[in-house]
Amino acid sequence: MSLLCTVMPAQASESLQETSAANRTEAAQFKPVTTFVGKRAKIGLALGGGGARGAAHVGVLKVLEKEGIKFDYVVGTSIGAVVGGFYCLGAKPEEMEKPFINGEVMRHFMTVPLTVRIVAAPILYVPRLLGANPYDGLYGGKTFLEYLMGGMLTKEQKIEDLSTPFAAVSFNLVDGKPYMVRKGCLASAMQASCAVPSLRKPVEIDGQLMADGGVICNLPVKQCRELGADFVIAVDIDQPFRPVPLHDFRKPGSVAQRMITWGLWDMDDAQAQMADIVIHPDTDRISLISTKKSDARRALKAGEEAAREILPLLRDKMNKLKAVQVGQNSE
Repeated sequence: MSLLCTVMPAQASESLQETSAANRTEAAQFKPVTTFVGKRAKIGLALGGGGARGAAHVGVLKVLEKEGIKFDYVVGTSIGAVVGGFYCLGAKPEEMEKPFINGEVMRHFMTVPLTVRIVAAPILYVPRLLGANPYDGLYGGKTFLEYLMGGMLTKEQKIEDLSTPFAAVSFNLVDGKPYMVRKGCLASAMQASCAVPSLRKPVEIDGQLMADGGVICNLPVKQCRELGADFVIAVDIDQPFRPVPLHDFRKPGSVAQRMITWGLWDMDDAQAQMADIVIHPDTDRISLISTKKSDARRALKAGEEAAREILPLLRDKMNKLKAVQVGQNSE
């Protein structure tokens, strides 16, 4: 049996559900659900993208699980899709903690340092001269896919067979639209959702070419509601956007980095406004592609601290939610 999941092209996709990014007008007009006639409120978890900062997701999940919170839907983008996929598969936060802390996740994501890969780029072009025609990207992704399919993940695990409904947000390079991968090979969906353009080769799913969903729907709150969630807890692991001193911009690359930070914040803001609870760990100065164990440990700790800090508000909102449901059920 081949290790890779076989994806057959299809005229009408069975795996992909079209979605769209939330905008500020939509966010301003959004009103949370307050009536649940004949049903209980469905709780959703939206895990945002952020590369190496993904350890913060694990820290948040450790706290929420101890709090006894169960999710009816989980949606993830990029590294959020990886953490969310494993979580829906049944992996405990403590199980996911070790691969992040020891650097295993990022080592498989970037099999060789980025500088080495860039220097070797001319050599990697040689197969094209010999007739090969791979998709664009510095990293192929086979090693990362095999890693995802190993350990806790069975080779043929399908998204639709998970006990908790799950979706990985990805961007379709063919038509320029975001989609939720709702069915099919779980590992391929996770790999596609974090296929950073130019860094990693895109992934074919149902005849479409999917890349990192973080380029358009980095914090998938709206997508979580589209799945059916009434109450959404969002975890934003991007760097906080706050004023910085002028001398910070004397460093090479600092302006470009600042614009990336702003772009992600601006993209996440409208989505965050559609969440009932936003947990935002302090991942300041942690690079998206960091392979440092110290950064992973700091992100994990930041996730735990941010989740604990918001617990009083979360408990209050959850209790009010339960009170509404009890009140309606007694009528």
